[in-house]
Amino acid sequence: MAITVVPETPRKPGRPPSAYPAGAQRTSLGRKVRDNLTGHAFLIGAVLCFVVFSWYPMVRGIVMSFQRTRRGETTWVGWDNYSRIIADPSFWTAWQNTFYFTVLALGLGYVVPFFVAILLNEFRHAKGYLRILVYLPVMLPPASALFLFKFYAYDPSEAGLFNAILTALHLPTSQWMQSPEMTMPAMVVASTWMSMGGAVLIYLASLQNIPGELYEAAELDGAGIWRRIRHVTIPQTRLILALMAMLQIVATMQLFIEPLILANGAGAEDSATSVAYLIYQHGFFQNDLNGAAALGVIMLVVLAGFSTVYVRLTAKQD
Repeated sequence: MAITVVPETPRKPGRPPSAYPAGAQRTSLGRKVRDNLTGHAFLIGAVLCFVVFSWYPMVRGIVMSFQRTRRGETTWVGWDNYSRIIADPSFWTAWQNTFYFTVLALGLGYVVPFFVAILLNEFRHAKGYLRILVYLPVMLPPASALFLFKFYAYDPSEAGLFNAILTALHLPTSQWMQSPEMTMPAMVVASTWMSMGGAVLIYLASLQNIPGELYEAAELDGAGIWRRIRHVTIPQTRLILALMAMLQIVATMQLFIEPLILANGAGAEDSATSVAYLIYQHGFFQNDLNGAAALGVIMLVVLAGFSTVYVRLTAKQD
């Protein structure tokens, strides 16, 4: 009796999952479940950290700003904390100093890194070493860098670095942090030196994405370096410039460590008192946690307002 052998039908591409063996389906399903579990585990961990360390303190601070805690008893007082904080003369002094620092920082700490990045972008050699040199202050701990400025650069005697330079140039020396007029400019210089390295690298990355043909066309039209910056560089980097301006405003309005270290807090005639330092003073020196929370909520609203303006402006530009 002859036995007929039927050849096995080859598996065709695009075969439905139900046509595969059950073992293969279970393996594929198990792999997908494991991959999803890993992804969800990382996501849940990140969300929990965000809730515990960001959202909960924020919500708790808002609730505390409407309460008053005395001898372990907490009562709801409504807007009393806000009225008391706003009536304090130091509140307006702190906001005035904070806005003054922000304006000075935008004039120096925002403009200087951009032009330093343009200068570094023009170099053909040793770009890596120059980037390291510019970024080096960012790698220093902020407290160490500020103490370096306080005891070495801003020494009011002629032994201080800046006073020694002024003396060599036959210019009058300054008391720096002991002078109410020089306190804010001195803090802006220190803050710019500490943090401009990161901004320079961001600007450099943006500048290197500008097509070289645009500069060549501008040079053929007879445009000098300032016209090239005005008509090519700035328009091509406007989104990065707008973003960095917003980040600069948010960062400088949270001014805290500079007055704390350089000016020992308030500075001469309260010339260095910032809103963030006033929050610290209410919370840790006056034991007024509710007032500190109210002041923090006011700062949150102000920064949220700046962020809203930025989002609307960038949306219109797009």
